[in-house]
Amino acid sequence: MKKIVISMLSVMLFFTAPSAFGQKMKLNVAKSKIVWTGKKVGGSHTGHIQILSGYLTKSGDRFVAGKIVADMTSLSDTDLEDEEMRAKLIGHLKSDDFFSVDKYPTATLVIESGEMVSDGTYQFAGKMTIKGHTNPVSFEAKADGKVFKGKLTVDRSKYDVRYGSGSFFDNLGDNLIYDDFDLEFEVIFE
Repeated sequence: MKKIVISMLSVMLFFTAPSAFGQKMKLNVAKSKIVWTGKKVGGSHTGHIQILSGYLTKSGDRFVAGKIVADMTSLSDTDLEDEEMRAKLIGHLKSDDFFSVDKYPTATLVIESGEMVSDGTYQFAGKMTIKGHTNPVSFEAKADGKVFKGKLTVDRSKYDVRYGSGSFFDNLGDNLIYDDFDLEFEVIFE
């Protein structure tokens, strides 16, 4: 009788908790990259954010869990050539006007599901946390082996990033900074 109960529990666990038996793929942080782009009236800025850690867990052809932690202290700019202007921009982005990096040194993406929508393309859903605020997100990524490429568009107003935002301030004119910013990523798993 004891063997039957153990067998039944094993079968139930297999069907109700696929991530327990899934393949966990660890992110190679040295080879992975995130490129951010923020836009304002009359221009844009671009730079990098380093990844601290990450993984994806796959069960069959579905992704059932995952997590990527970004190092917000690593924010950099790649479009400004003037060192002083670059330092000023990065200092401003790290300040309380934008990402409050001293208080919130990391941002986190938790993957809750991922399904193949076409050959090599997955639709992911999960939650992103920036500045202590968590919101649902979804995005597509193309997979080529263990390399995933895609773009996640983030509405900064949902994370209390208010500076120059038309969602919080009127009459900004040429000082308007658009709420949406893009995170283009190429993440490589081991």
